[in-house]
Amino acid sequence: MDTALERPRWRFTANYRLLKNLQVGVEFNAAAEEVGPLVTWYLLTESHARPAIFLGTSSDRIGSPAGAQSYFLTGSKHLWRLPLSVYASLNYSEWDDGLNFPFGASVDLPWNFSLRPMYDGDRSHLMLTHYYRRLSFSALYVWYERLGLAMSIGF
Repeated sequence: MDTALERPRWRFTANYRLLKNLQVGVEFNAAAEEVGPLVTWYLLTESHARPAIFLGTSSDRIGSPAGAQSYFLTGSKHLWRLPLSVYASLNYSEWDDGLNFPFGASVDLPWNFSLRPMYDGDRSHLMLTHYYRRLSFSALYVWYERLGLAMSIGF
């Protein structure tokens, strides 16, 4: 990401699905020389009638200082017959030493693109993603003022 802040400048993550409903991983923030845990435990998987519900932890939001972790309970749901998925979280932020309420939506676009406006509990962002097989490429507009790029690959 284009920023003077060290933590979000270069971020690498790796996740592994241990069980059908448990994913663990590690996050490495190179410029801040920080390594932290990633955990996602799916309490409910999404069905036609119910949302997905999951608990987890990761580094706190973009711009937080090194060492700040967040812990979240998130619900997400694809809205049937619409090219839209929504999510909302109850999040404990170590940086804020309190709760915040991130939320957002993902709009499916033609040609394997999606647009995701989001609010991280403090500030808003926008992400445009293109999916190609097991790869995705994202353009980020963080805080509606900073540009960033992300790439993801699945194995």
